Amino acid sequence: MAQRTDPSAIPDALKNFDSLPDSANVRQPVVQALFGCSAATVWRMVKRGTLPAPRKLSERISAWNVGQLRKALAAS
Repeated sequence: MAQRTDPSAIPDALKNFDSLPDSANVRQPVVQALFGCSAATVWRMVKRGTLPAPRKLSERISAWNVGQLRKALAAS
């Protein structure tokens, strides 16, 4: 039987990704959902250069630019 995702567990940034401006930033859970991969795979993709590197917003917060993610999704 297929598992169903609780709609409240889906981040708003992912639900509204298509309407976000290219200048917006999203956090790692959204990137994982967009590419359908784990956190470790996200960082492997960054290291390989297939995914843009995130921006450091603070010491403990990194975020990816939506415009750059859209280009990476189009290329994959």
